[in-house]
Amino acid sequence: MRPNTLRDPLRPRRAGGRGAWTAAAALVTIPLLPMTLLGASPALADTSAARVADLREDIDAILEDPALEGAVSGVVVVDPATGEELYSRDGGEQLLPASNMKLFTAAAALEVLGTDHTFGTEVAAEDAPGRRGQVQDLYLVGRGDPTLSAEDLDAMAAEVAASGVRTVKGDLYADDTWFDSERLVDDWWPEDEPYAYSAQISALTVAHGERFDTGVTEVSVAPAAQGEPADVDLGAAEGYAELDNQAVTGAPGSGNTLVINRPVGTNTIAVTGSLPADAAPVTALRTVDEPAALAGHLFEEALENNGVTVKGDVGLGGVPADWEAPEVLADHTSAELSELLVPLMKFSNNGHAEMLVKSIGQETSGEGTWDAGFVGVEGALSGLGVDTADLVLNDGSGLSRGSLVTADAVVDLLGRASGASWEEPWSASLPVAGESDPFVGGTLANRMRGTAAEGVVQAKTGTMSGVSALSGYVPGPEGELVFSIVNNGHSGPAPLAVQNAIAVRLAEYAGHQAPEGVSPLRAPVQGSGELECSWEQAC
Repeated sequence: MRPNTLRDPLRPRRAGGRGAWTAAAALVTIPLLPMTLLGASPALADTSAARVADLREDIDAILEDPALEGAVSGVVVVDPATGEELYSRDGGEQLLPASNMKLFTAAAALEVLGTDHTFGTEVAAEDAPGRRGQVQDLYLVGRGDPTLSAEDLDAMAAEVAASGVRTVKGDLYADDTWFDSERLVDDWWPEDEPYAYSAQISALTVAHGERFDTGVTEVSVAPAAQGEPADVDLGAAEGYAELDNQAVTGAPGSGNTLVINRPVGTNTIAVTGSLPADAAPVTALRTVDEPAALAGHLFEEALENNGVTVKGDVGLGGVPADWEAPEVLADHTSAELSELLVPLMKFSNNGHAEMLVKSIGQETSGEGTWDAGFVGVEGALSGLGVDTADLVLNDGSGLSRGSLVTADAVVDLLGRASGASWEEPWSASLPVAGESDPFVGGTLANRMRGTAAEGVVQAKTGTMSGVSALSGYVPGPEGELVFSIVNNGHSGPAPLAVQNAIAVRLAEYAGHQAPEGVSPLRAPVQGSGELECSWEQAC
């Protein structure tokens, strides 16, 4: 396999670049106290009953915020050095985790697959090209790489050409049989299907942009002359997806009513509404039907661009079982899992989490299914010592409203992860409060700035309608805290300000100083406040 790395330690860090992932995270995490073995980190200097009582009183007061009216909140804070529970409210209540579910998925993937695990993609034919440079059929074979890009496809197409292939006499097949054909979790909301956070899951999918959103295309809509149809570019899906363009160009200064949709059950991008003639182009990520077929479409284009002609059709299909020794004409290897965790956790990438669950199923039972993956995830968590009795696994990302966790279980996992062999990449993958570089701060980049928590709190966020969570670590000069906040049943935007206030109070308790005159109780909500800010491209 030809190795591919997503960072080069000899190159300067570029903010927001794929080479910045691990380096940028390290710049923030190195000055902090390392998370050491459970029970082995230094205890907080002063854990007197009065000090703990003050902390509990303050958290109780924060949780009286009107934003939580009618909600249930599981909140647990533990000093892992002593095992002392500094605060607990409804810690054993089964709650929807939103994207805090990714903590369990990522830990299980590190445990089962290992930090150095990579994902491969191959191009195979039955035989090497003949003297005229011909092969019969060609197969693009995916094995669960969540970061395979159009550039990677082009590099493989160049390898195919370099192997001597000039013509594919038959068909080009996209082979995603490494996973099963179940594309969406059974209880994901159908109305979410057009959006990147609910893309179809496939073992062969092309990732878009530096954040590696899978199964999507970037649709761009620009105004034309007033009264004329708007100009629509389907991006990577041009020539693959259908376009239903009913959008018009409105008068300068008129309202923008543009809607970009993919109706459920179709592979059609429908654009409606009006875009003012003086408006800037509008871009949006929208999902496609059958991501593997899109990958095949893009690979055919890449082959043509590299001088290889496909005479037949492009379709879906697995490498024939009677091919005893297929000829591998090109291959690509992803970066290691330790690096791939960064876009997964920093930007709460649902597609990556679900691909990891199915990869765990393949690794543990030879079946790339959710059911097999959940068995592998639970086994890995139990092996770590996590009490899984109250966990309900219905997906790996937390988009499902059938997945359930408890704040106690989240804290249990966080504590045990601190003692795992993969602690360093685990820690580096978590968003860091107030760090503006999105590949460091992630979904916490704009939260808790100017407070004692800035650059200190490392935690996973989670937000969807009526569900919000924040769980992670508070390292400090007086020891380390592990915490979980899981809010369910609130109305209106997510109670981010409440979570921020608790995290800031914990940072102060751990020995960090808050700037004078800064109140942590209120913070601007990014996006609608009903979804992860990264899902709405708001952070």
